[in-house]
Amino acid sequence: MLEIGLTGGIGSGKTRVADMFAARGAALIDTDLIAHEITAPGGAAIAPLVDAFGPGCLRPDGAMDRDAMRARVFSDPTAKTRLEGITHPLIRQVTETRAGAIRKSGQHPYLIYVVPLLVESGTWHARVGRVLVVDCQEETQIARVIARNGFTRDQVLAIMRRQATRAERLAVANDVIDNDGSPEALDAQVARLDALYRSLTDTSATA
Repeated sequence: MLEIGLTGGIGSGKTRVADMFAARGAALIDTDLIAHEITAPGGAAIAPLVDAFGPGCLRPDGAMDRDAMRARVFSDPTAKTRLEGITHPLIRQVTETRAGAIRKSGQHPYLIYVVPLLVESGTWHARVGRVLVVDCQEETQIARVIARNGFTRDQVLAIMRRQATRAERLAVANDVIDNDGSPEALDAQVARLDALYRSLTDTSATA
């Protein structure tokens, strides 16, 4: 089964593009959604997070306080290392379990992993057959995140500085979707790549 890693900077439109592939029959595994699952009330990461950071890392409902942890990580690099040491192995475990079930089902032509930090992780590039980057101008990213999240420009820039650069993402890409244009242009690009991925899947199945 062809397995593709989809990535892009904050505000690039990864989720929208992934949903368009899903509408065409692709299987999706979104690592960001898994991260939310394991840090929800009672999630697998909650107990080790409290052990590492104390009960102040949680919201009153028992979920990880993402705003508080974001601020902590930005101010303390060791906190980022500890947080990732807890969440990344759990995300990988859930990801591999779901991928195994998808492969067994035989119901999808190919599998797309949505991985916001694919380049930064250092391991994903070797785990997938192709890397698809959703790309747009940095000013487009900033405007979208401000509109979507209500962040200030400085807050968005701070997040972007902690992500791979646009050039670093493009350097590892096998395929690129330009998401600066119209919805029609985006749909055409998804359709072209869907056809490519199906052809590659058929080729590998008959090789």
